[in-house]
Amino acid sequence: MPEESRQPILAFEHVTVCFGEQEALFDVSFSAFQRESRVILGAAGSGKTTLLKTALGLIHPDSGRVFVFGQDVTRLRERDLFDIRGKIGMLFQESALFDSLTIEENVAYPLVNQRSIHCPPAQVRPKVEQALNFVELGETLERFPSELSGGMRRRAAIARAVVTEPPLLLYDSPTAGLDPITAHTIMALLLKERDISHATTLIVTHRYQDGNLIANFRYNSEKGELEPARNGRRAEVRTTFMVLKEGRLIFEGSQELLESSADPYVCKFVKARE
Repeated sequence: MPEESRQPILAFEHVTVCFGEQEALFDVSFSAFQRESRVILGAAGSGKTTLLKTALGLIHPDSGRVFVFGQDVTRLRERDLFDIRGKIGMLFQESALFDSLTIEENVAYPLVNQRSIHCPPAQVRPKVEQALNFVELGETLERFPSELSGGMRRRAAIARAVVTEPPLLLYDSPTAGLDPITAHTIMALLLKERDISHATTLIVTHRYQDGNLIANFRYNSEKGELEPARNGRRAEVRTTFMVLKEGRLIFEGSQELLESSADPYVCKFVKARE
């Protein structure tokens, strides 16, 4: 079905966000559709995190409009955003787990506190266990975040993001600060979630190799492992790359177009594959 005849899951229309006199985002427009993955690249301070927080309604634009699941959320009050956020999973930078809560309580938090979820109390623990087993942390329910390694905390945060089975997932720097092996494990989990749930996925990253995995690999549920997305399978993992520079969206397109770009700023991210 052509994109023109489909309603986007997330859309920005000429969005500008200012912090004082500084423009964190300027005139940003794009549309993300169902089952699409978007990889958002850019230097520190380029507006990547601001974009995700604006999509979630944590930041309101100074101008322009944001649509989530077809609803204009630009000027919604905080209490009116609750139902929308119930359908969005968010992985914040550095995991952002609650230090005083156990891993079970952290993962259960959206089930218990998001009023639009309507999860019966008897189903909370089974759903939490399922989410933790999904990220291979089934034995950590009673532990606290301080008792886990950085990679394990990131996996627990992924469990919290996906426990409600949201149709839109936002990941802010999921591999930042992790060693290469742990980073690959995290990306494999994100691919697994994408291909099992068919969620629309936005991933902010500094690492081109993260985007390369998203664009070229898929999760084989029968084998329980990643495999290259070849031939017809490539269409199943449609990926769009975006590059932000000083709050401006300077590139939006396929990996092939990204790699053929002559823009010096864009090339910095394409070449950083190690």
